[in-house]
Amino acid sequence: MKRVAITGLGVVAPNAVGVPDFKEAIRSGRSGLRFDPELAEKGFNCQVSGRPQVPSDVLNHRFDELTLRFMKSSGMLYGALSAMEAWQDAGFKINYRQDLPPLPQAGTVFGTGLAGVEPLRDAIYKLDQGEVRRLGSRVVEQTMASGISAWVAGLLGLGNHCYTNSSACATGTEALYLAAERIQYGKASIMIAGSCDAEGPYMWGGFDSMKVLNRNSNHEPHRASSPMSANAAGFVPGAGAAALILEEYEHAKARGAHIYAEYLGGAVNAGGQRQGGSMTAPNPNAVVLCIQQALADAQVQADQVNLVSGHLTATMGDVLEIQNWTRALNRSGSHFPIINSTKSMIGHCLGAAGSIELVALVLEIDGQFAHPSLNAESVHPSILNLIDKGCIPSKLMEFGGELLVAGKAGFGFGDVNAVVFLGKNKG
Repeated sequence: MKRVAITGLGVVAPNAVGVPDFKEAIRSGRSGLRFDPELAEKGFNCQVSGRPQVPSDVLNHRFDELTLRFMKSSGMLYGALSAMEAWQDAGFKINYRQDLPPLPQAGTVFGTGLAGVEPLRDAIYKLDQGEVRRLGSRVVEQTMASGISAWVAGLLGLGNHCYTNSSACATGTEALYLAAERIQYGKASIMIAGSCDAEGPYMWGGFDSMKVLNRNSNHEPHRASSPMSANAAGFVPGAGAAALILEEYEHAKARGAHIYAEYLGGAVNAGGQRQGGSMTAPNPNAVVLCIQQALADAQVQADQVNLVSGHLTATMGDVLEIQNWTRALNRSGSHFPIINSTKSMIGHCLGAAGSIELVALVLEIDGQFAHPSLNAESVHPSILNLIDKGCIPSKLMEFGGELLVAGKAGFGFGDVNAVVFLGKNKG
């Protein structure tokens, strides 16, 4: 099995656009959650959201006028932005020459939950009005599931596997697992792993009707997302994208690339909606098995894990998640690893969540820190029965070279699970 290095990062998140600003944002605990007038106008109970604030000059630098005029999918725009940033961050050049052959050893697994909801809505309205001729030539690429991976492959000239996965909130973590596996088996030298999701009421309305969004903090947006807290009242919807460049280790080393971290191993499984699992709740035994399978694949012992980037959504599922981690690692109290939630700053970005949180985790490993988990001053008492409060950093925590192994979990609707472990570059 070949080693897998992570050599490039790109991110479009509610609290920052671009890796340098995102790193500063997570270190300082900057929230990207704001009052959302559109949700208020539509009668949402939750009127707080996490929408990326993308400067117009960034869009104009990356895309031509026609693309910006007709591209209605914010998710696809965010995905393409993050992929292009990651590609250049890894030291590769973007070449738009159409006469050149594609790169046979470079591919992508770029997932999404429902990135094309806005253009699909517009298309339905026009069809209902008998205006099929006004749909436009780009509606198909913006509404087909594989549109994002196809666009990324076209922008960068990727000639290897071009695939879109979709596993609800586990999508981003699963994408990393699938892309890394292709390099491990020698079927590619470079893979872009990422995920994206769109924003707006047509993306988030179903969750509001399910009453799983926080409706209690509209007056305090920065406090609306409170994973692991006794005051947790539901998640805050968000949007965005992130991408990671995975590279065969010797290939990266030979060209002198900066290696942020190493992919050590992972696992994906499903709970079959049995033993307490359902469309919206995880089978805890399957979660524990997934974590343990990922540890075995990474050849990591449970006591070697220093940091866990949790799925942690600020729902009652947080207690069960911590319980599952304590079972899987056989560690509790003060012996439990440090655990934090990036969602405390950006909300739940659905299909994009895993990739954005993985970029945060890679930056933590590379920079040897753990970002604060916001709004957890009063930890849920059931969690305190499992782990010490000191395991949840309320402020920036510096590791000083001791952060060697970190885990990332993604659990999605449909009782699907994805877990990966990353490590500090060993040279």
